[in-house]
Amino acid sequence: MKNIIITGTSRGIGFALVQQLAAEGHNILALSRHTATIEALNLPNVHCFSFDITKTEDIQTVVTYLQQWQCVDILIHNAGKLINKPFEQLTETDFLEVYKVNVFGVAQLTRKVLPFMRNGSHVVSISSIGGIQGSLKFSGLAAYSSSKGALITLSELLAEEYKERGIIFNTLALGAVQTEMLAEAFPDYKANITPQQMARYIADFALNGGEVFNGKVLQVANTTP
Repeated sequence: MKNIIITGTSRGIGFALVQQLAAEGHNILALSRHTATIEALNLPNVHCFSFDITKTEDIQTVVTYLQQWQCVDILIHNAGKLINKPFEQLTETDFLEVYKVNVFGVAQLTRKVLPFMRNGSHVVSISSIGGIQGSLKFSGLAAYSSSKGALITLSELLAEEYKERGIIFNTLALGAVQTEMLAEAFPDYKANITPQQMARYIADFALNGGEVFNGKVLQVANTTP
Protein backbone atom coordinates (compact mmCIF):
# COMPACT_ATOMS: atom_id res chain seq x y z
CA MET A 1 0.00 0.00 0.00
CA LYS A 2 1.46 3.36 -1.09
CA ASN A 3 0.85 6.95 -0.03
CA ILE A 4 0.13 8.79 -3.29
CA ILE A 5 -0.45 12.48 -4.06
CA ILE A 6 -2.22 13.30 -7.33
CA THR A 7 -2.92 16.82 -8.60
CA GLY A 8 -5.62 17.80 -11.07
CA THR A 9 -8.11 15.19 -9.90
CA SER A 10 -11.51 16.79 -10.50
CA ARG A 11 -11.88 15.38 -14.02
CA GLY A 12 -10.20 13.53 -16.86
CA ILE A 13 -7.05 11.52 -16.28
CA GLY A 14 -6.61 12.66 -12.68
CA PHE A 15 -10.12 11.60 -11.71
CA ALA A 16 -9.58 8.20 -13.31
CA LEU A 17 -6.21 7.83 -11.55
CA VAL A 18 -7.81 8.39 -8.15
CA GLN A 19 -10.41 5.69 -8.78
CA GLN A 20 -7.96 3.14 -10.14
CA LEU A 21 -5.26 3.58 -7.50
CA ALA A 22 -7.77 3.76 -4.66
CA ALA A 23 -9.34 0.51 -5.89
CA GLU A 24 -5.91 -1.11 -5.48
CA GLY A 25 -5.89 -0.10 -1.82
CA HIS A 26 -3.48 2.83 -1.89
CA ASN A 27 -3.91 5.96 0.21
CA ILE A 28 -4.65 8.91 -2.05
CA LEU A 29 -4.41 12.65 -1.44
CA ALA A 30 -6.45 14.07 -4.33
CA LEU A 31 -5.74 17.73 -5.01
CA SER A 32 -7.77 20.02 -7.26
CA ARG A 33 -9.59 23.33 -7.13
CA HIS A 34 -12.96 21.56 -7.35
CA THR A 35 -13.57 18.59 -5.06
CA ALA A 36 -17.23 17.64 -5.67
CA THR A 37 -16.51 14.74 -8.02
CA ILE A 38 -13.93 13.21 -5.68
CA GLU A 39 -16.11 13.69 -2.61
CA ALA A 40 -18.97 11.95 -4.42
CA LEU A 41 -16.84 8.80 -4.70
CA ASN A 42 -16.95 8.51 -0.89
CA LEU A 43 -13.85 6.33 -0.75
CA PRO A 44 -12.36 5.78 2.73
CA ASN A 45 -8.75 5.80 1.51
CA VAL A 46 -9.11 9.03 -0.50
CA HIS A 47 -8.71 12.44 1.10
CA CYS A 48 -9.27 15.67 -0.80
CA PHE A 49 -9.50 19.38 -0.26
CA SER A 50 -9.72 22.41 -2.51
CA PHE A 51 -6.23 23.13 -3.79
CA ASP A 52 -4.73 25.71 -6.13
CA ILE A 53 -1.15 24.82 -7.03
CA THR A 54 -0.32 28.50 -7.58
CA LYS A 55 -1.16 29.44 -3.98
CA THR A 56 1.52 29.14 -1.30
CA GLU A 57 -1.06 28.75 1.46
CA ASP A 58 -2.67 25.76 -0.30
CA ILE A 59 0.69 24.04 -0.67
CA GLN A 60 1.30 24.62 3.04
CA THR A 61 -2.02 22.89 3.75
CA VAL A 62 -0.64 19.85 1.96
CA VAL A 63 2.45 19.94 4.17
CA THR A 64 0.25 20.05 7.27
CA TYR A 65 -1.76 17.06 6.08
CA LEU A 66 1.38 15.06 5.34
CA GLN A 67 2.29 15.15 9.02
CA GLN A 68 -0.26 12.33 9.31
CA TRP A 69 1.34 10.23 6.60
CA GLN A 70 4.96 10.90 7.54
CA CYS A 71 6.06 9.62 4.12
CA VAL A 72 5.06 10.01 0.47
CA ASP A 73 5.77 7.18 -1.96
CA ILE A 74 4.45 8.71 -5.18
CA LEU A 75 3.74 12.26 -6.36
CA ILE A 76 1.92 12.58 -9.70
CA HIS A 77 1.93 16.07 -11.18
CA ASN A 78 -1.16 15.88 -13.36
CA ALA A 79 -2.62 19.38 -13.00
CA GLY A 80 -2.21 21.52 -16.08
CA LYS A 81 -3.35 24.73 -17.73
CA LEU A 82 -3.75 25.27 -21.48
CA ILE A 83 -4.36 28.52 -23.32
CA ASN A 84 -4.97 28.21 -27.05
CA LYS A 85 -4.38 31.62 -28.57
CA PRO A 86 -2.37 33.00 -31.54
CA PHE A 87 1.11 34.02 -30.42
CA GLU A 88 0.64 37.71 -31.20
CA GLN A 89 -2.41 37.74 -28.93
CA LEU A 90 -0.69 35.99 -26.02
CA THR A 91 0.06 38.38 -23.18
CA GLU A 92 2.64 38.18 -20.43
CA THR A 93 -0.25 37.39 -18.10
CA ASP A 94 -1.25 34.44 -20.29
CA PHE A 95 2.27 33.05 -20.15
CA LEU A 96 2.49 33.55 -16.40
CA GLU A 97 -0.85 31.83 -15.79
CA VAL A 98 0.26 28.78 -17.75
CA TYR A 99 3.75 28.63 -16.26
CA LYS A 100 2.47 29.12 -12.71
CA VAL A 101 0.47 25.90 -13.00
CA ASN A 102 2.65 23.82 -15.33
CA VAL A 103 6.11 24.73 -14.01
CA PHE A 104 6.34 27.04 -10.99
CA GLY A 105 3.61 25.29 -9.00
CA VAL A 106 5.11 21.90 -9.78
CA ALA A 107 8.48 23.08 -8.51
CA GLN A 108 7.00 24.55 -5.33
CA LEU A 109 4.86 21.52 -4.45
CA THR A 110 7.77 19.17 -5.14
CA ARG A 111 10.04 21.22 -2.91
CA LYS A 112 7.59 20.96 -0.02
CA VAL A 113 6.91 17.24 -0.47
CA LEU A 114 10.57 16.18 -0.80
CA PRO A 115 11.21 16.07 2.98
CA PHE A 116 8.54 13.35 3.19
CA MET A 117 10.07 11.25 0.40
CA ARG A 118 12.52 8.42 0.91
CA ASN A 119 14.70 6.08 -1.11
CA GLY A 120 12.54 4.66 -3.92
CA SER A 121 9.91 7.41 -3.89
CA HIS A 122 8.76 8.35 -7.39
CA VAL A 123 7.80 11.75 -8.80
CA VAL A 124 5.93 11.48 -12.10
CA SER A 125 5.30 14.65 -14.10
CA ILE A 126 2.67 14.62 -16.84
CA SER A 127 3.95 16.58 -19.81
CA SER A 128 2.93 16.63 -23.46
CA ILE A 129 4.30 15.41 -26.78
CA GLY A 130 4.16 19.11 -27.70
CA GLY A 131 6.94 19.74 -25.18
CA ILE A 132 9.33 17.33 -26.90
CA GLN A 133 12.02 18.98 -29.02
CA GLY A 134 11.46 18.15 -32.68
CA SER A 135 7.89 16.94 -32.22
CA LEU A 136 4.98 18.13 -34.33
CA LYS A 137 3.84 21.52 -33.02
CA PHE A 138 0.46 23.25 -33.25
CA SER A 139 -0.41 26.91 -33.67
CA GLY A 140 -1.85 28.58 -30.61
CA LEU A 141 0.05 26.51 -28.06
CA ALA A 142 3.19 28.59 -27.59
CA ALA A 143 2.63 29.06 -23.86
CA TYR A 144 1.39 25.54 -23.16
CA SER A 145 3.93 23.53 -25.16
CA SER A 146 6.90 25.63 -24.06
CA SER A 147 5.85 25.19 -20.42
CA LYS A 148 5.66 21.43 -20.92
CA GLY A 149 9.16 21.50 -22.38
CA ALA A 150 10.34 23.33 -19.28
CA LEU A 151 8.65 20.71 -17.10
CA ILE A 152 10.58 17.95 -18.87
CA THR A 153 13.91 19.68 -18.26
CA LEU A 154 13.04 20.39 -14.62
CA SER A 155 12.34 16.70 -14.02
CA GLU A 156 15.63 15.68 -15.64
CA LEU A 157 17.54 18.13 -13.44
CA LEU A 158 15.83 16.96 -10.25
CA ALA A 159 16.60 13.33 -11.07
CA GLU A 160 20.28 14.24 -11.11
CA GLU A 161 20.11 16.40 -8.00
CA TYR A 162 18.32 13.81 -5.87
CA LYS A 163 19.84 10.57 -7.17
CA GLU A 164 22.02 10.19 -4.06
CA ARG A 165 18.86 10.17 -1.94
CA GLY A 166 17.28 7.58 -4.23
CA ILE A 167 14.29 9.77 -5.14
CA ILE A 168 13.22 9.05 -8.71
CA PHE A 169 11.93 11.61 -11.22
CA ASN A 170 10.40 10.73 -14.57
CA THR A 171 8.16 12.47 -17.09
CA LEU A 172 5.44 11.07 -19.32
CA ALA A 173 4.85 13.14 -22.46
CA LEU A 174 1.29 12.31 -23.43
CA GLY A 175 -0.25 12.43 -26.86
CA ALA A 176 -3.89 13.31 -27.39
CA VAL A 177 -6.34 11.94 -24.80
CA GLN A 178 -10.07 12.59 -25.05
CA THR A 179 -10.31 14.79 -21.97
CA GLU A 180 -12.34 17.90 -21.24
CA MET A 181 -9.18 19.99 -21.67
CA LEU A 182 -8.64 18.60 -25.17
CA ALA A 183 -12.26 19.24 -26.08
CA GLU A 184 -12.04 22.82 -24.84
CA ALA A 185 -8.85 23.53 -26.79
CA PHE A 186 -9.70 21.57 -29.96
CA PRO A 187 -13.47 21.01 -30.15
CA ASP A 188 -13.32 19.26 -33.51
CA TYR A 189 -10.54 16.80 -32.67
CA LYS A 190 -11.37 13.32 -31.36
CA ALA A 191 -8.61 11.30 -29.72
CA ASN A 192 -8.68 7.52 -29.70
CA ILE A 193 -7.43 7.21 -26.11
CA THR A 194 -9.79 7.64 -23.15
CA PRO A 195 -8.79 9.09 -19.77
CA GLN A 196 -9.35 5.66 -18.22
CA GLN A 197 -6.96 4.00 -20.64
CA MET A 198 -4.24 6.57 -20.08
CA ALA A 199 -4.77 6.47 -16.33
CA ARG A 200 -4.14 2.71 -16.31
CA TYR A 201 -0.79 3.26 -17.97
CA ILE A 202 0.20 6.15 -15.69
CA ALA A 203 -0.84 4.25 -12.56
CA ASP A 204 1.28 1.24 -13.51
CA PHE A 205 4.22 3.46 -14.43
CA ALA A 206 3.99 5.41 -11.18
CA LEU A 207 4.02 2.18 -9.17
CA ASN A 208 6.64 0.27 -11.15
CA GLY A 209 8.44 2.54 -13.63
CA GLY A 210 10.91 3.80 -11.07
CA GLU A 211 12.51 0.36 -10.94
CA VAL A 212 14.00 0.80 -14.42
CA PHE A 213 13.70 4.52 -15.29
CA ASN A 214 15.10 7.67 -13.71
CA GLY A 215 15.52 11.10 -15.25
CA LYS A 216 13.75 9.96 -18.38
CA VAL A 217 10.94 11.30 -20.55
CA LEU A 218 8.74 8.70 -22.21
CA GLN A 219 6.51 9.57 -25.12
CA VAL A 220 3.10 7.98 -24.55
CA ALA A 221 1.05 8.19 -27.74
CA ASN A 222 -0.18 5.92 -30.50
CA THR A 223 -0.91 8.70 -33.01
CA THR A 224 0.53 12.00 -34.20
CA PRO A 225 -0.69 14.14 -32.53
